[in-house]
Amino acid sequence: MIKIAADKVPVIYSIIEESYHNGIFNKHFQTNIIKMNKRTFLKTSSALTGAALLSRFAGCAPEESKAHLNNWAGNLEYSTGNVYYPKTVEEVQEVVKKCKQLTALGSRHSFNKIADSTENQVSLQDLNKAVSLDTASNTVTVEAGMKYGELAPYLHENGYALHNLASLPHISIAGAIATATHGSGIKNGNMSTGVSAIEFVNAAGDLVTLSKKKDGEQFNGAVVALGALGVVTKVTLDLQPTFNMAQVVYRNLPMSELEKNFETIMSGGYSISLFTDWKNKNINEVWVKSRAVDGDTEAATELFGAKLATQNLHPIEIESAENCTDQMGVPGPWYERMPHFKMGFKPSAGKELQSEYFVPVEHGYDAMMAMEKLHEKITPHLFISEIRTVNADDLWMSPCYQQTCAVLHTTWKQEVDTVMNLLPLIEEQLAPFNARPHWAKLFTMPPPVLQSRYEKLDDFKQLISQYDPNGKFRNDFLNRNLYSS
Repeated sequence: MIKIAADKVPVIYSIIEESYHNGIFNKHFQTNIIKMNKRTFLKTSSALTGAALLSRFAGCAPEESKAHLNNWAGNLEYSTGNVYYPKTVEEVQEVVKKCKQLTALGSRHSFNKIADSTENQVSLQDLNKAVSLDTASNTVTVEAGMKYGELAPYLHENGYALHNLASLPHISIAGAIATATHGSGIKNGNMSTGVSAIEFVNAAGDLVTLSKKKDGEQFNGAVVALGALGVVTKVTLDLQPTFNMAQVVYRNLPMSELEKNFETIMSGGYSISLFTDWKNKNINEVWVKSRAVDGDTEAATELFGAKLATQNLHPIEIESAENCTDQMGVPGPWYERMPHFKMGFKPSAGKELQSEYFVPVEHGYDAMMAMEKLHEKITPHLFISEIRTVNADDLWMSPCYQQTCAVLHTTWKQEVDTVMNLLPLIEEQLAPFNARPHWAKLFTMPPPVLQSRYEKLDDFKQLISQYDPNGKFRNDFLNRNLYSS
């Protein structure tokens, strides 16, 4: 027990009194401690421990009266209002040490309960700065709460670029990495593959740093960690020289052209996206993003029967293209073309649901045709589906682990019951291709099936036992999908 020195008691009392008026303490503590008069407090202070007392009013304490947060699309309300907002790594460590159960919360772009908790959440939104730019190793180290849309302009101004970005620049770096969120390009790995070092706070509150160079397979297990190893605080990303990009859109590509030309079409640029509403076996739009080399941005007028668009388009054609990145072959910095949507605008459709499945790229066309069989059931309930490709990687829990993938993504109308009833039908159609779902999107795959598709799952569980032996970071999502039979 740590006794409080007599000369420090009045100071501590003043701090507590101020904290009381600021509403930091919960009702129980207010009743039993704060309402003591100063003389009573001074008399009983020798029985108090400094550690126990001060831990109750850490600067990052949750606002217990605060309403529960929602995810960005509004389909999910989180199960606790106890959300911590630390401003330093030391405060993250304090939060981890004091909480018996804790889940890290990113930018809330997940559609399922991967970031949910019934006890406590911790948001790193206030740890959102670039820590260092290393021009010798061509890397940047950032705090985990930083968003890609915030980092990218800084990198470009300093002559650098990232190898990939998701369609939305609004997402946090740590959250994207933890769930293998990916971007597009048959030669481009997901965003997690750009990580060269990672720092996190484990269940004991200790700071752990792992790097690709020094920690090999353990590093490969820790990057796409699903929040199970600890709270990520810093990430080091590999960089390349900055470059300009241009994008063009083609309209109305017959799906039949993909039967023999799927990989050719998907290799026709730095990043390719096919958008379809599954009507008439037609690809509504083909988005082609390419490096702008020496100002040469002239595009062919036709792509396997699809015609070059003559105006900017939204992936959902009836939507305004105002919030989309510039098209028509106009060159611009990589970060203003690689995502589909601009940072300052509403991402995607807004109020929506999303699902996404990864299949080996050699089965891309067949998987599309399997999903197309459900078009009459699917089409009335979606905004749009997108087909992309992502290069293989060695990250244990990545859906692209040792396989280059075609990715079938669907943005649904927010009809929760209908969509959740459609997903098992889609998963059944994609079963012959051993489809893996995106960790942060909606799926209904039975846990034993999901687990069977990750050959490094047992190794990952051992890694969890190493850094979180008592399951502090495990929530219902992890318990169901990784541990239930």
